[in-house]
Parts: sequence; structure tokens; C-alpha cells
Amino acid sequence: MKKKILQSKKAIILCTMTMLFVVSCSIPTQNSQNRYAKSFDGEQISYNVYGEGATALLFVHGWSCDSKYWREQVPHFSREYCVITMDLAGHGKSGQHRKVYSFDGFAQDVKAVIEAVNPEKVILIGHSFGGEIVASTVKLEPDKVTGIIGVDTLHNLDESFSKEEGSKMIGLDEFKKDFKPAVKEFVKQMMAKDVNPKLSNWIINDMASAPPEAAISAIEEYVGAISDKKTIDIFKDVKVPVICINADLWPTNIEANRKYMTSFNVKIIKGAGHFLMLERPEEFNKLMDISIKEITAN
Repeated sequence: MKKKILQSKKAIILCTMTMLFVVSCSIPTQNSQNRYAKSFDGEQISYNVYGEGATALLFVHGWSCDSKYWREQVPHFSREYCVITMDLAGHGKSGQHRKVYSFDGFAQDVKAVIEAVNPEKVILIGHSFGGEIVASTVKLEPDKVTGIIGVDTLHNLDESFSKEEGSKMIGLDEFKKDFKPAVKEFVKQMMAKDVNPKLSNWIINDMASAPPEAAISAIEEYVGAISDKKTIDIFKDVKVPVICINADLWPTNIEANRKYMTSFNVKIIKGAGHFLMLERPEEFNKLMDISIKEITAN
């Protein structure tokens, strides 16, 4: 009899633990152990989970960056939410075995992490070209994604240029000739005038140290997607609210974006550069808090 009671108690505990894993997103700690999810092609995708809550915030970095770029957001938001950070394939601690690093592939990486953590609901946060990547993920996880927050991204979906014009504008040929110095010059243009020199140098050197093959492929795919109007097509499947927190380094065309999105709004941090989540973390986090509450209120 006692054995049956113990088995029954074990079953209840195991069932409760399973339910808590799904609902609370697990791992209520600031010192999350690095984990890996398997993407569609078998590539290992690095991710970490902090805090707990029914709503997860999944942070996706930009080109040639990684999960470290959200270091000012993890402590703040993990007090209230389940926070997930990840490295896209070809970045950070994730695998680097692909020949082509496309939006579709990156979206599959995000999907793999969502499925590994299995939150009840998730808001996707994407910096720079991470904005298009998280938007591409919506159609893969329509039942879980409740909103998108872009970070200095999605400035103008009407933007148009050819592959040749885009490649020249970005300096793709220079990347291919001598990656590290070319990336340093490219990233310098994204900095605010009054940015902390130590932070600026760290970002510039870190991005210039990214794997060249993955970085060049990703930027070629990005330029191709814009020239082929694929970035507009992405939003045909996005029915959730999209809120951007952008710097005023480049103008955001609100009306152009609203032509293609079910719901679009933007909050501007004046005088900030492209890495506003690191440059102005307190101001950025306040606007993130507001944006999250706007999405969850729907």
C-alpha cells in the first residue's frame, strides 16, 4: 500500500514539474548554463534561459554579433519574464557548418530554440537584421509568437536598391578582400557621436572578429532579400503587433511600414547609435517595458 502511495506521489510530482516547465519556462537563475538546440539541418544552436514566467522574451542579435549584446537586458527583464538569449548559426557559440546563411535558415534556428524551451507564449526581439529574422519566424511558430519588438531595424520596407547598389553601399567587396579592417570601418559609421569609447571599441573589435565566411554569406543574403523585395513578403504572414525601438541615426518611415504590417509603431531614442540597447540601456529598457506591456495587453 505504501509503495502505491509513493508511486502515486511520484507521478503527481513529475506531472507538476512537467507543467511548470511548460508554463514557467524553467531555469530561474541569473547564471544559466549554456544549452544547445538542433536546427533544421542539424546545426547546433547555442542558447541560455534566465528567469521564469508564462511569457518568454527571446532576444535575437544582429549581423556579426551574438547573445552578449543583450547583457544589459538580461538582469532587468529576467526579474519578471523568462528571458532567452541565443546565438544564430555562424555566430557566437553556435555551429558554423552552413554554406549559406539565409533569413530562412536563421528563422529555423529561432524556431529550434523556441521548441527546446517550449514557453507558453513568446515575444521575439530582434536587433538590426534580427528584425527580419524574427519576423520570418512568426509563420513557423504562429501559435506561440504574440508580438515582435525590433531594435533599430525595419526602418523602411519601401527601401529599394539592386544587389549591386546594396553591395557597394555596404562595402561587400572590401569585406571579401580584407574582412577585419573593412568591418571596423563599416561599424564605426553606426556609432553615436557621444558613445562611450570603451564600448565603441569593444563593439567594433568584436564584430570584426566574427567568422568571415558566415558574415559575408549573411550580408549577401540580406542585400539579396531587400533587392528582391523578400523583406516585404515576410510580413504577409505577420499578424501580430510590431513595435520598434529605433535610434534617429537613420529615419524610420512609419507610413511605409504600415502599408505592409497589420500593426506597426515605433519609439525613438534621440541621439543614440545603432547599438542603443548597450549605449543607452536604462532608457532602452524602459521603452522595452512599455512595449512588452502594450503587446501583452492585446
